[in-house]
Amino acid sequence: MGSNDHAKGCCGQCGNGRTSVMGAEKDPSDQTRRSLLSWLLGGAVSASLASFFYPVIRFLNPPHITEAAVNEVAAGKAQDLKPNSGKIIKFGNKPALLVRVSETEWKAFSAVCTHLNCTVQYQESSRQIWCACHNGTYDMSGRVVSGPPPNPLEEFAVLVRGDDVVISRRT
Repeated sequence: MGSNDHAKGCCGQCGNGRTSVMGAEKDPSDQTRRSLLSWLLGGAVSASLASFFYPVIRFLNPPHITEAAVNEVAAGKAQDLKPNSGKIIKFGNKPALLVRVSETEWKAFSAVCTHLNCTVQYQESSRQIWCACHNGTYDMSGRVVSGPPPNPLEEFAVLVRGDDVVISRRT
């Protein structure tokens, strides 16, 4: 009987040091390797799931940003804005809309639509404030003219001090 014949029919009882075919004894290094590979695969799957779900959770539950306590903002120079035009400026950490209605009349509003918080803009052709998201329209008093916005825009006071335009919260 050759050595190959012995390995085929070995029951593991002869003490020759070979792996048993019938008893199927396991090599301890195989078990360690298998558990390491299982651990690495589990870690890779966990990391993949975490990298997918983390942005989704952050999107669904964004961090709360406190509004900057701003009561007054310098909006620029009066000569920079021609009559019947508007521009968006920062009022704290939110946008505001400054409109020069005529040579002497100014208006300012929160530029955040009351429907879904989109940024509104001044339409020179219609002389109205328009939200592009859902076609909401406001008049020059901030009142809703058409569309889905449920409430008027918050209006700010406008002061022209020399050549400087200043926007402030109404008290």
